[in-house]
Amino acid sequence: MENHTNSTQLVDSTANPAPLGLMGFGMTTVLLNLHNAGLFELDSMILGMGIFYGGMAQVIAGIMEWKKGNTFATTAFTSYGFFWLTFAGLILMPKMDLIPAPENAGLVSYLVMWGIFTGALFIGTLKINRALQFVFATLTLLFFLLALGDYTHSESIGHFAGYVGIVCGFSAIYTAIAQVLNELYKKVVLPIGPVQ
Repeated sequence: MENHTNSTQLVDSTANPAPLGLMGFGMTTVLLNLHNAGLFELDSMILGMGIFYGGMAQVIAGIMEWKKGNTFATTAFTSYGFFWLTFAGLILMPKMDLIPAPENAGLVSYLVMWGIFTGALFIGTLKINRALQFVFATLTLLFFLLALGDYTHSESIGHFAGYVGIVCGFSAIYTAIAQVLNELYKKVVLPIGPVQ
């Protein structure tokens, strides 16, 4: 008696959520770091971007990546989405008299922990592509520079960190647009340097 088994192979035809997450991260990072570089004050524009595009859009992208089985992107987008939400909370909660603003040592610790986390994710990018390696390398540097600037109370380190952040944010925007255009044109329009 022959045993016939039927198998069904599912094809994932859903869209790539990574460009959404990268744009939410990149655009919000550029705007915050224009402030860090000393070009304008921290205001509702940055907080609005942090809550809705850097925050909520990245969390949504992370959940969509979970559906695709991408552990790295799920962890990264969801975490950085909640980073932006906590960042907004650190500013808004004291202004609303809900809780005191963090002490300098607490803020430095916050930034160092995000730097350590980002450095660990950078190691993961060594298996992905050159564009993401650059994003995560500059982001790791950014977090540690921001922590150092706050620790030393150095405005010049803070401004330098701002310029690093601008480069980091634009590199994420480039990576997002490259993924969209390369998919649309079905060829490499903008290279991201896949790992061989």
